[in-house]
Amino acid sequence: MSTKQVVSSLYRRALKLSLDWCVSRHMWRGQALYIRSLFEANKNINDPRQQRASSLALFKETEDLLMKWKHPDPYRPPTAPGGSKYERNLPSPILDRKSNYATTLDLQLTYHLVSPTTYGFVG
Repeated sequence: MSTKQVVSSLYRRALKLSLDWCVSRHMWRGQALYIRSLFEANKNINDPRQQRASSLALFKETEDLLMKWKHPDPYRPPTAPGGSKYERNLPSPILDRKSNYATTLDLQLTYHLVSPTTYGFVG
C-alpha cells in the first residue's frame, strides 16, 4: 500500500474509534477536528529519507494508540450486523398467488359450506 492509502486508513480508523467513545455527533466533531490537526501536523515532511524513517515510526505509534484506545464495547447501530436488533422482526416472505396456502384453504372452506370471505381469503 502507498503511504497515502496507509495514512487515509489510519485517519479513518481513528475517526471511527473516536465515534465509539462519543456517540453524539455534535460532541464528536471537536474530537474529529483534534484528530485532523494531529494528522496535518506531520504532512509537510518533504525529504524522502526523513519521510521514510519518520513515517514508519508514525505509523507504528498511531497503530499503538489505536490499539490502546480501542473501545471494549464499540457502538453499533441497533439494526446493523452485531447490533441488538439485527434480523429482529424480519418481514415474512412474499408468496406468489398460485402457490399460496390461502387458495388451498379457500377450496377446503367452500366444501364445508363456509364462505371464504369470512376468513379474508378472497382470490
